[in-house]
Parts: sequence; C-alpha cells; structure tokens
Amino acid sequence: SIELAEVARQLPELFGRHFLQIGNWGQGADWLAQSEMLHRAVLTTTHTGTGQARVDPLALPFASRSIDAILLPHTLEFASSPHTLLREVSRVLSERGRLLMLGFNPWSLLALRRWVGLAPRALPVNTRFYSAGRVSDWLTLLDFEMTAVRRFSAGFPWLPPRGSNELFSPAALMHPLAEGYLIAAKKRVAPLSLIGRTQRAQVKPLIAVPVAHSVRRNPEPDAPNS
Repeated sequence: SIELAEVARQLPELFGRHFLQIGNWGQGADWLAQSEMLHRAVLTTTHTGTGQARVDPLALPFASRSIDAILLPHTLEFASSPHTLLREVSRVLSERGRLLMLGFNPWSLLALRRWVGLAPRALPVNTRFYSAGRVSDWLTLLDFEMTAVRRFSAGFPWLPPRGSNELFSPAALMHPLAEGYLIAAKKRVAPLSLIGRTQRAQVKPLIAVPVAHSVRRNPEPDAPNS
C-alpha cells in the first residue's frame, strides 16, 4: 500500500538498536520488515491486536531515553489522550531518537464520510483525526524537529505522495485534501552549556579595608626611657 511504501522510504534514515511499533493498524502489515535495526518489536494497544506484547500507550513500560526509533501507525487517532501519548514517546526516545507517524487528514473526503456515518468499519465512531500541522506543533513543543511531512491519498481524489519541501505543481493545490499523511521527526540535541559549572580560573574581587577600621595586630611595646 501507499502507507507501507512511505514508511519504507524513511527506514534507511533510522539508526540504532531498538525500534518499536506502538499500535497495530493494518493487521498483518509488516511495517518494520525493511529496517536494519537489531531489535524490532510490535506492541499492541488493544486486547484483540497482534504483537509481541500489549502495552498501555499512555504509560510505556520502558526506561527514559532507551529507544532509538518509534513508529505510530495511526495510533494517535485511537488514543484517549494524544498529548500524553506523545509525551511518553518523547520520554522513552533517546537524545537522537526518531519518530514516524501516520495520520488521517481531518479535511479529507474520508473524514467527511466518517462525519456522516459512512466511514469504513476499521474506523470506530470515537476515532479522532488531527491535522499534520496540529501534530507538528505538538511535537515542536516536545523538542522535536520535523524532517519530513508527506501527504498522499489512496481514494478520491487520488494523489501521489508529495513532501512539503518539494517543488510546486498544480497537483499540490489538492494535497490539503489528501486522506493521509506521514510525519518524520527527530529529537533535538540540547547544546552544551557552561551554566551552573564553576569556572576554573575565577578571579576573586578585591575588598579594600577602610583605614579608619584597620587594626594593628601584635603592636610593638614602647621603647623604655633611657
């Protein structure tokens, strides 16, 4: 599918040892098949999903900064608290961690069908759609940097995948109505700072003692009268 191809397009940019897929949208789809990371795992968030384990996406059972890459295949749409989910993802990702997200466009024909009750059965009634711009703003607040935002559509209007940084074309006018999008982001590396560290060569200020308050220590005894 288009989504599988778009995820595979980003995989060569991901490095490290631990790669997690949280959520199992697209039953049977092997999203991580082309990844070269050493440890890969699919974690389901529902009782009926398939994966190596079931987790609570709002309280991930991993140490902070222990994961190198995470894929969220439409996981945000089904989360009861999307902000909490993104904060947990930010917490467990390493300092140079990468994030891939698939989402549905709330301004697409698919969203309109869902609003009138004609959405596919795979989309529950309580599914919430978030725009790529809104999600990007949330990630920016969590110190992520967007590396790619690509939009695509498999239904009507059919639109080939296109990145936000590609040259303008007439088809780009229709991409705001595309069904889905992929966001690729990376954690920002905090710059080194000397704040809070004691400088090695610290010059102490000179304090002048007023003459009137100076004290003579061990005064010499008066010379005896001859």
